[in-house]
Amino acid sequence: MERDYCSQWMGIEPILIEEGHCKISMTVRKEMLNGYGILHGGIAFAFADSALAFASNSYGRIAVSITGSMTYAKSTKLGDTLIAEATALHMTYKTGEFEVIISEKSSGDICYRFHGMVYRKSEEALDEGE
Repeated sequence: MERDYCSQWMGIEPILIEEGHCKISMTVRKEMLNGYGILHGGIAFAFADSALAFASNSYGRIAVSITGSMTYAKSTKLGDTLIAEATALHMTYKTGEFEVIISEKSSGDICYRFHGMVYRKSEEALDEGE
């Protein structure tokens, strides 16, 4: 998170990060809205991608996304707090498959579903001492 400037800009707060799983939160701000006053799809995708990154790198090796697709089930608006939960579905030495469910905190409604894959490098995700 220290070097993830996009996640910092989005105001992402880690709730839980453990091997193959994470929960993060974000509150929708004015600059995240599209012309219709709802969360821009690219921001929703970036939020899901951040959850994918935290969960996939939790194994200790660098993991970078290679595919991602999103279903937009319900729009969100200014002030909504979103929770993204990423879960590993299948891991191999070189790849990982993940599901990310994004829900609105107060209602619990599922707003977005993301499916992504990562390529797992052999290098460690964090340098010694980090």
